[in-house]
Amino acid sequence: MSSISFNRRAFIRTSSLASGGLLIGFNLFTACKDAVELPIDIANLNFNDFNAFIKIADNGMVTIFSPNPEIGQGVKTAMPMLIAEELDVAWKNVVVAQGILDTNNYTRQVAGGSQSIRFGWEPLRQTGATARQMLINAAAAKWGVDPEECTTKEGVISNSKGETLGYGAVVKEAAALEVPENVSLKDVENFTIIGTDAKNVDIDKIITGKPLFGLDYKAEGMVYAAVMRPPAFGLKLKAFSDEQTKKIDGVISVHQFGNKIAVLAQNTWVAMKGKNAIEAEWEIDGTLENTQDHDKALLDLLDGTEFETLRKDGDVKKAFAQADTVLERTYESPFLPHNCLEPMNFYAHVTPEKIHLVGPIQTPEGTAKGIAEKLGRPFEDVHLEMTRMGGGFGRRLYGDFAMEAAEIADLTKKPVKVVFSREDDMTDGIYRPAIKYRIKASIKDGEITGYQLKEAAVNSNMYGLIPNFFPAGAIENYQVDVATYYSNITTGAWRAPYTNFLAFAEQSFFDELAEVMNKDKIQFRLDLLEKVKGTTDKRIQYAPERMQAVIKMAVEKSGWGQNKEGVYQGFAAYYCHNTHVAEVADVIIVKGMPVVKKVTCIVDCGIVVNPLGAMNQVEGGVIDGIGHAMYGDFTFQNGTPSAQNFDTYRLIRMNEVPKVEAYFIENDLSPTGLGEPTLPPAGAALANALKAATGNRFLKQPFSNYPELLQVSEKEIVG
Repeated sequence: MSSISFNRRAFIRTSSLASGGLLIGFNLFTACKDAVELPIDIANLNFNDFNAFIKIADNGMVTIFSPNPEIGQGVKTAMPMLIAEELDVAWKNVVVAQGILDTNNYTRQVAGGSQSIRFGWEPLRQTGATARQMLINAAAAKWGVDPEECTTKEGVISNSKGETLGYGAVVKEAAALEVPENVSLKDVENFTIIGTDAKNVDIDKIITGKPLFGLDYKAEGMVYAAVMRPPAFGLKLKAFSDEQTKKIDGVISVHQFGNKIAVLAQNTWVAMKGKNAIEAEWEIDGTLENTQDHDKALLDLLDGTEFETLRKDGDVKKAFAQADTVLERTYESPFLPHNCLEPMNFYAHVTPEKIHLVGPIQTPEGTAKGIAEKLGRPFEDVHLEMTRMGGGFGRRLYGDFAMEAAEIADLTKKPVKVVFSREDDMTDGIYRPAIKYRIKASIKDGEITGYQLKEAAVNSNMYGLIPNFFPAGAIENYQVDVATYYSNITTGAWRAPYTNFLAFAEQSFFDELAEVMNKDKIQFRLDLLEKVKGTTDKRIQYAPERMQAVIKMAVEKSGWGQNKEGVYQGFAAYYCHNTHVAEVADVIIVKGMPVVKKVTCIVDCGIVVNPLGAMNQVEGGVIDGIGHAMYGDFTFQNGTPSAQNFDTYRLIRMNEVPKVEAYFIENDLSPTGLGEPTLPPAGAALANALKAATGNRFLKQPFSNYPELLQVSEKEIVG
């Protein structure tokens, strides 16, 4: 069970789509632009000037199109809530539909960086408010009254005489009016939808197995493709025989494209069976890399002098030279696969008229442009439909699987659906990169005088905002340096890129610093944050006041420092994706081994649009962070991944999931990210709790790889 600190009224409704209706469109970012007139002939509406669409039926039912990809982060529910709030309709009368890729009418159709609600907060509300004002104006004109005397409530317009009209009764007239300027938005205290619980708009389809995900999609004449790819990074295809494959009933054809082989069949099982029957010969094309070599290369980079400096305040070298004490630690993390519940898949049908694409993708525009370029077609030829995704975590930012489908469809002139097996999904690449951090701090006269963070990472380094996260601004001499090892093992964004491990490293380090300096761990952080208040440094990303608030609430709600018998606590606080989070992990000892029983999580993400969905994101992030810090491991031997399926890749299990108690800081600030920010501090809080329970500091993930550090003797338990 979880708890939530949020006092706005719960409001959960369902709805169904009424037949008929009219579309009114409004630009998400310029809904109030000057001199925009809608054509009188509704049947011939030209939507090219619009980005978001609202469909209002004669009976008042409203369809709202959600423009962004849905990967489980809840935007398909939350974004339409923003429009519905300002449109002033009852949520029970709203039907949500997934928008298609439409670069003329939508902006930032991306699921990544936990930014969808943040970027859509004002524009989507403007869309709803503009539509509401046009409906009021239409009703006022019909009554012959001043629009100022008209009000709305749940899709009904009223005037001072008590007369009423439903939205459906004036939608035609409203569509013919000029788009008004400077519409007013509701004050927070007047919200009736935002801040209330709304269940996932797809939940009924999800639990009853209705077609919804990419794997569910079917089209007339569609064939299935399984793709054989190199079994190791650093290999290329030399030759192959498909003799045995073609003997399998249901196999349609076999095709080589680039360094891969596609088997087309009547269903997924036959396609995969046919792929496994191919006899392929591979040859070396580059280095067959090993995890041991990666470890050495990254440590050599940290020991070296070739760095790019991302931020430099003061003089860390001087601070270290003059210090009474210098603390230095190195933290190490492995590659990790994404392991979405729904494996990669995509549908493509390439004809002279268009390129029809359907499937689960976080970056529809970039993927469509890449496919158009690959096939030598204009971007305008691409029609891309987004399905709901069974997880993304950054993997579906990369459209390689969609590109494969398009290439095969273009080659074979058939409508094709590429489906990955779990083994394909885990071994095809685009992993979280292996990273090592070295943190060094100087202490002089009982204070921190210098702080240097060094990062050595595979293929890429932290993005530019991260050096301006805490403790930037709190320490006079502060420096962030990065170095890169380039590998043929493909890497990419993984839920909360870089911070997913950096938070563990930094928050573990701060705990140890507090111990060395004989300071209270909580007060130590609060004091550092105090130094940032009133800063004029515009590079600083976090708000010290908001970070202090989540820390103080975490102390209160978790019972921190109450020394409950048999309970060992660990603390962490972190800022990322514009959101401030503090977490406390409670660990107990069971049969000589530590077990995490509860995580208390405090979040300041501004206004919470949908508390029910927000709670799901908070819990999921915490569990993901605990699970991967404890168990996630992925190595390479001669370019070959160590795991291909869940029999050899360890995930957190149901009986290992801790209770999550989550609380939101209430304020009237604009919403910030929520899909990722609770993951990074979870591993740090766990590591600090494990230190309290076992006396051992963990410098490497996953923690389960070091059972000797996890074991607690009976003597230690008693003591």
